[in-house]
Amino acid sequence: MAPHPETWWKNAVIYQIYPVSFFDSNGDGIGDLNGIASKLDYLKDLGVDVLWLSPIYKSPLADMGYDISDYRDIDPRYGTLQDWDKLLAGVHARGMKLMMDLVVNHSSDEHEWFIESKSSKTHPKRDWYIWRPPRYDAAGNRHPPNNWKAQFEGSAWDYDSTTDEYYLHLYLSKQPDLNWENLDVRQAVWDLMSFWINRGCDGFRMDVINIISKVAGLPDAPVTDPGEEYQDASPLFANGPHVHEYIQEMNLKVLSQHDLITVGETPFTHSAAELAKYVLPANKELNMVFHFEIADLDSPSLPKHEPFIHRPWKVSEFKEIVTRWQQFERDAGFWNAIFIENHDRARSVSRFGNDTEQWRAISAKMLAILEVTLGGTQYVFQGQELGLKNFPRSWGIEEYKDVASQNWYHEILEKRKRESGKDDVNMSDILDGLQKKARDHARVPMQWDSSAHAGFTTGVPWMGVNDDYKAWNAAAQLDDDKSVRSFWKRALRLRKENKVLIYGDFVSLSPQNEQIFAYTRSYEDRHAFVVLNFTPENVTFTLPQGENWSKFVGVFGNQEEDLGLDAPLGPTVHLKGYEGRVYIQTG
Repeated sequence: MAPHPETWWKNAVIYQIYPVSFFDSNGDGIGDLNGIASKLDYLKDLGVDVLWLSPIYKSPLADMGYDISDYRDIDPRYGTLQDWDKLLAGVHARGMKLMMDLVVNHSSDEHEWFIESKSSKTHPKRDWYIWRPPRYDAAGNRHPPNNWKAQFEGSAWDYDSTTDEYYLHLYLSKQPDLNWENLDVRQAVWDLMSFWINRGCDGFRMDVINIISKVAGLPDAPVTDPGEEYQDASPLFANGPHVHEYIQEMNLKVLSQHDLITVGETPFTHSAAELAKYVLPANKELNMVFHFEIADLDSPSLPKHEPFIHRPWKVSEFKEIVTRWQQFERDAGFWNAIFIENHDRARSVSRFGNDTEQWRAISAKMLAILEVTLGGTQYVFQGQELGLKNFPRSWGIEEYKDVASQNWYHEILEKRKRESGKDDVNMSDILDGLQKKARDHARVPMQWDSSAHAGFTTGVPWMGVNDDYKAWNAAAQLDDDKSVRSFWKRALRLRKENKVLIYGDFVSLSPQNEQIFAYTRSYEDRHAFVVLNFTPENVTFTLPQGENWSKFVGVFGNQEEDLGLDAPLGPTVHLKGYEGRVYIQTG
């Protein structure tokens, strides 16, 4: 059997919707399911095959719905189960599919499972979560069971006085971790998955699925940040000892019984060999995973990972990561998930393109060419198709709604106050980092038109709308053949018409070039050549010798004037700033 048999989910274009910010149908300032339903024709016209909804389950929204209090119901802010059924019917009627977010490393502390678990040490659900007794020092002071640091705040443990024990939460204290070693927990997860599948769901994106198994004994993490009380423990909970057993069990009991699309989120891991275990067909786990090397490229990693600090990056670094993953374990059937934006990342045109007025549209189109010409399943995040960019540096910290942004800012603020002995400390560098890197930039309301609040709501939006919405919105771009959205629509069609762009082998032609990313794709008797200029300068690229480049025909480009696509290719290609081109050879 070929390493890459063609399937619908490999050919698919998945569009991620962040429901709270997509479209508000009832004027309460919060996006909802009926709002999504009203935009299905917009998505179908773009070329979308699958809608992926970020969590819409009942939730206190301590972490924007990734803290679930009822896995089998819709949060009333988003609608009802009946609204979900109507949305699904509309999706299926248009030949599209619907993918749900599966968040089962942790629940909300308001979930009935946790309420019962913490009620007593003898409750049948006590072992559904991870509880440990305190540690005491020589003076008799109580401390958490180990030195693990939570992702958004201090200790990964919270004390519960009712039973005099701590529970583990790798994220917020309101997100206690489920104990996957308990067979009843796993069965409960299989049951809730079946609930949505039987209701018509077509697949799952699985939140932080690689951290569901922790190292036995939960030992202290190595001290990598000597100045801090709590330490990064990700090596002790990412890709843990039983994670593949659990996912293989999930596949056997649930996934293999249906024709679903599955993608796992796998943070804290850049090792291709480690991540391949989740994806290789022989392992019978998931279709693909999101890996975050590109997403982490502009973040310092030493002495510790700092996601909200900007690190200058080189084009050669970017290309090395893309190339390695494009070529990885192809013969064994490894399959990529292709994305450059999601709800946890700042806007790509602001990070990897150039969001100035002169270059914004052109560089957004260049990044679109990059995405649609890489092998794997295609993911587009809401607003990416419009070239939406980060909101301005002038926004104050009060405009940032994400708990991660707020906690990081205030943690540093308090530390600087303590160290300086002053209340008035300079935080401009932290705001600089947030303006470039905060998750909030992906979460501002969608920009539909030039009316108040970008047409997102008739009420007061839950979060401010980006200042540029009057010029940059969907209505302005829909009928503009030169717009970023029109370009994305053509780009997605190009991809679907040329399977070489989905399934082809990948060869980089410019590994050390700090301006140009050039590569070929080959599949059966089709060959493609892609060349991208990642800089605002005009650049000349010399093609490698040994290939008959004159047989390649230009089919796609992002420069409106003087494309040069109809000219014979070779021996050099002259590219304007942020120009990208695609050439196809047949035979």
